[in-house]
Amino acid sequence: MPLRLTAVILTKNEAENIAHCIAALKGWTDEVVVWDSCSRDDTRRVAQDAGARVIARPFDDYGRQRQAALDSINSEWILFVDADERATPALAQEVLEACRDTRRAGFWVPRRNFIVGREMQGGGFFPDYQLRLLRRRSARYDLRREVHEIVILDGEDGILAEPLLHYNYANWAQFHHKQRIYAHYEARILKEQGVRPRPHNLVLQPLRELRRRFVTLKGWRDGLHGLRIALLLAWYYGFIPYWLLLGNRLTGESRG
Repeated sequence: MPLRLTAVILTKNEAENIAHCIAALKGWTDEVVVWDSCSRDDTRRVAQDAGARVIARPFDDYGRQRQAALDSINSEWILFVDADERATPALAQEVLEACRDTRRAGFWVPRRNFIVGREMQGGGFFPDYQLRLLRRRSARYDLRREVHEIVILDGEDGILAEPLLHYNYANWAQFHHKQRIYAHYEARILKEQGVRPRPHNLVLQPLRELRRRFVTLKGWRDGLHGLRIALLLAWYYGFIPYWLLLGNRLTGESRG
């Protein structure tokens, strides 16, 4: 008989985070599964000690990792959580209520993002909805997307009110490392879409991204911290992908 609700945590070298993430999920989900991308640290041992079931699968990309979990886990509902995210008691209650919904194929979960110790109010970081609660037989991932995955639902979706807490960057080194990876992914997506950048894109695209983050998405609400992040994202999303394509510099180094 399938379980009602399984929480799945994708990991790679998350020994520092995983125990706290599991603790926030135990007791109200039927099972916690750590879907590990062959970590080199103590992630698997720590996860097992915390009471999770661990499945190791070599990493190819994020969409395929999540799809493999959907295909393998015998549960009616799956809640995807990242190791640096924390579920709250209020979210737990809302998720359990949502799992009793017979019409929905999935639910969007808002996130409160903390970047270098500060909770973000603007810039696209709140409510930052993620399609994470999925009815397993009614959802699948678009395998053409390697990052910032797209979920295809066979049915209606819903929106939850209670957020996940996302402590996604503890320091600026982590931030820069991750954005470099994302910038390469973005360049590959643009290339697949047939985008052929011109030199003026190296000026106009960063300016557009800066305006979008700081003005349209109200990054100004986070003051100088928000301005710094908007400038950095303008560099990583507005400049780097077009620079890589323009100079034919794109390589396979984006794999995480």
